[in-house]
Amino acid sequence: MITRIFAGLLASTAFLSLALTASVASAQLLPGDGAIPEDAWRDVDPENLVLIDTAYGVIGVELYPEIAPKHAERIKALARSKFYDNVPFHRVIEGFMNQTGDGTNGDGTGDSELPDLDPEFTFRRSTKMNVALAGKRDIKGKLQPVGFYKALPVTTQPINQAFLTKDGKVAAHALHCKGVTSMARTANPSTGNSQFFLMRDTSESLDQKYSIWGNTVMGFEFVEKPKVGTVGDDPSFVPDRMNTVRVAADLPEGERPRVQVMKTDGAAFEAFLNTQRKLTTGKFPDICDIKVPTRTL
Repeated sequence: MITRIFAGLLASTAFLSLALTASVASAQLLPGDGAIPEDAWRDVDPENLVLIDTAYGVIGVELYPEIAPKHAERIKALARSKFYDNVPFHRVIEGFMNQTGDGTNGDGTGDSELPDLDPEFTFRRSTKMNVALAGKRDIKGKLQPVGFYKALPVTTQPINQAFLTKDGKVAAHALHCKGVTSMARTANPSTGNSQFFLMRDTSESLDQKYSIWGNTVMGFEFVEKPKVGTVGDDPSFVPDRMNTVRVAADLPEGERPRVQVMKTDGAAFEAFLNTQRKLTTGKFPDICDIKVPTRTL
């Protein structure tokens, strides 16, 4: 089995305690020091919420089957089979990402017995998929609009071009910002299987080259906690592990954390973006520097 690497880079009781402890993961306020109104929040669908229990805390990742249906389904299927339980973060690079998901060998050379997946590097955005625009980014020498689909940072063609296309949709792709989850593969694009990586920081070089299937909406403070190192490079390296990985919908309701994310298609989020502009002297920061407010109840 070929090790899953980046072609561009060579170089539970925990759930119960989380469910019973209310916490707000973001303290940003709206203009005038007003708290975020209650109707500005949306509940994350527990069917599309994966809970990764680590030694540091639980990381909750929202899945986007409307963007990467094959990869979202694969992650849920492997979580439900407990394939990811006790699997190490076998390759962790500071300022880059945490790679894991080799439930066979634990060193990056193994995968599941399921067939490899074709890439889902981009998606077709319909008029029903609202994107809250938050500025522009230089992508391949051209300024492109960027914003948020739900909590996921994306870039997209203008939606008013949809009527010009045969399918009534426009081209879009998600961005590898901190907290985003994406599928590992070999140099062959059609080799995504079970291994995935969790971004510790931004990496534009990965965009449109790896299949993004989710984004961290709970436990963001734990994203940079796994120990840095690579299994096999240093015999003394003892990697951190994913203790368990569960689909939230499979947990009893009383043990399931209720995760909420600010709606990005409302006035409250627009006001939130305006506060970000004020903090950066009238200019929007890079899309990856904006974190959509979340909370866990």
